[in-house]
Amino acid sequence: MNGVVLVILFAAVVVLSTATAFTRDPGRQALVFGGYGLVLGVIMLALQAPDVALSQITVGAAIVPLIVLLTVMKCNRILAQHRKDQHREGG
Repeated sequence: MNGVVLVILFAAVVVLSTATAFTRDPGRQALVFGGYGLVLGVIMLALQAPDVALSQITVGAAIVPLIVLLTVMKCNRILAQHRKDQHREGG
């Protein structure tokens, strides 16, 4: 693969990894992390490692962000229910 394309992909990894670290909201962080995993998968594919790339894209770009998003949604529901119960009790 062309060296310029690899440099662009590596730059994207640096940008997305930094964006993942500086994103405060866990939901958005999971989405940025999914993009980071996807770019890593594309790099592995460009470096002729299709089996590793497929694993990376499946786990790093799809499953882990999905699990994080589902966990954040569940935690938000639990916190909302807890606040509702405290409000009902009067304090």
